[in-house]
Amino acid sequence: MEDSRKTVAIIGAGIVGVSTAIWCLRDGHDVILIDRKGPAEGASHGNGGVLASNGIIPVSVPGLLRSVPGLLVGRDQPLFLKWQYLPRLVPWLARFLGHANASDVRRRAAAMARIVGDSLAEHQDLARNTGAEKWICPADYVFLYRDRAHFEGDSFAWQIRAEHGYTWEELEGAELRDYDSAFGPSIGFGVKCPNHGRVSDPGRYVKDLARHAEAQGARLLIGEATDVIQENGKVSGLRVDGETVWCDTVVLAAGAWSGSLSRKLGVKVPIESERGYHLELWEPTIMPRSPVMIAAAKFVATPMEGRLRLAGVVEFGGLDAPPSRAPFRLLERQIRKAMPGIAWKDTVEWMGHRPSVADSTPLIGPVPGVAGALMAFGHDHVGLTGGPRTGRLVSQLVAGRQPNLDLTPYSPARYADVRHPT
Repeated sequence: MEDSRKTVAIIGAGIVGVSTAIWCLRDGHDVILIDRKGPAEGASHGNGGVLASNGIIPVSVPGLLRSVPGLLVGRDQPLFLKWQYLPRLVPWLARFLGHANASDVRRRAAAMARIVGDSLAEHQDLARNTGAEKWICPADYVFLYRDRAHFEGDSFAWQIRAEHGYTWEELEGAELRDYDSAFGPSIGFGVKCPNHGRVSDPGRYVKDLARHAEAQGARLLIGEATDVIQENGKVSGLRVDGETVWCDTVVLAAGAWSGSLSRKLGVKVPIESERGYHLELWEPTIMPRSPVMIAAAKFVATPMEGRLRLAGVVEFGGLDAPPSRAPFRLLERQIRKAMPGIAWKDTVEWMGHRPSVADSTPLIGPVPGVAGALMAFGHDHVGLTGGPRTGRLVSQLVAGRQPNLDLTPYSPARYADVRHPT
């Protein structure tokens, strides 16, 4: 192992970066974990906490373009836009909407099924003997609709899930109430998906994983990586807050903040922040049995330690603008509608950034023309779900092993700038 031992610098200490660190440590490498704020301070803290193994359907589905105007002006719609950001958003949005067709949805679903399909088992394998396994809870994942007609309006998505072997049980009327009586008359139909899971505190889970990585020898640096140092087309180090960090291999796993370093590596990835919101209801009087997706409002409600987390909503406004109030108000209105009579003692609000690539497929793999540079970001809504599998794949590439998965759909080469010198 000494001959193949590498110093691996991982930029980003969310679930993808921390998973990569743990798998690289298990392979005997030296690991440096670098983050602007520290482990799990971004989307890995604020996500919905669902291990959404069937989360293979992108936002950009057929018919989205026709729906956008109504989504933006409707009071109870889950899409928001900071209008002053629109001029900067338009080029990305045009490419994103260009993928809102059946063939591209099927392509993305096939790619994501290989990353998220065994999420519960992947998390359990990653967390084994780390002290973080206590946060992983096997669970159903339930999609809730107004009625059967509302469910049938999503038939395209469910057909694709069936094509990939996902199964479910349909619950209507009394069957749904028998399964879970938490929901009111506005919810009349449910789809119960087995073999999923939830993380009862995503932030503490990823922090515990990072703590384990440090205990196994990883070095944690709090700072911003601004450039990759190359010598003769090969990585030799990083610039972090003006200092040089020497390494053999760099893994870019900085989520929504990966764009600028990608460009310096010659990959012009069209990436935007899908600003996501969560509202935590502490000590609620009603708690659902399982994580649920409220389909009408496109958010999840997940039981967690001492609270119910409502997470979802999409807002476009870039990385720097402050949170908006309307998404929080929407989440509260919608949960009161879905669970009449619910009350709680305290509320916690959060807004963070999900990395959304225009083709809704993450970048996983080597950077063309830069030996020792790899990318692992762009999982949009399923970063927690797909983090462990992604980290395992990247660690295999670091070690020079061939993954038992064709990485072509995720290749950074699809966005390589041919004008960039190599």
